[in-house]
Amino acid sequence: MTSAPRPEMPDDRVDGRDETAVERADRNWNEVLQELRVLQTGTQILTGFLLALAFQPAFADLTAFQRTVYLTLVVLSALSAIVALAPVALHRTLFRRQAKARVVTYGHLSLVSALFLVALLLVGVVAFVFDVVLDATAAWVALAALGAVIAALWIVVPAVIRVRRPREEQP
Repeated sequence: MTSAPRPEMPDDRVDGRDETAVERADRNWNEVLQELRVLQTGTQILTGFLLALAFQPAFADLTAFQRTVYLTLVVLSALSAIVALAPVALHRTLFRRQAKARVVTYGHLSLVSALFLVALLLVGVVAFVFDVVLDATAAWVALAALGAVIAALWIVVPAVIRVRRPREEQP
């Protein structure tokens, strides 16, 4: 029995790897898992620090607005961790059901979503600390500055840096 030729994947033309769709899905899943590990670890550590703040004596001195911001950050932190863990749960459900390519796609979308949530969380935590330690104006300045840095490093730089094919492979 002969198998149908595998369809060309978009990255076949870019990375020059000679791998089957299954091999590519396995490799991509391993890469997604590594990124998930890094994201989950950082998010979970930040969540732990945030949760511990409520038990500090100075917490009683927060304004109503600061408490609302704090609780928003706690929810955002938990949501970031949940979104980053979701691909693992999906993989467990679809394990050995020939759905690896879909799991990889879902993992990618979850990672992008989790990165967005973590960006909001990081900016929010720093703004919160600046508000508590200094004032609301300092918080807004920190928020704007960090927002610009995140936008530059996470959006602009990747858009500018393009992986180009060697000249001999270009059409």
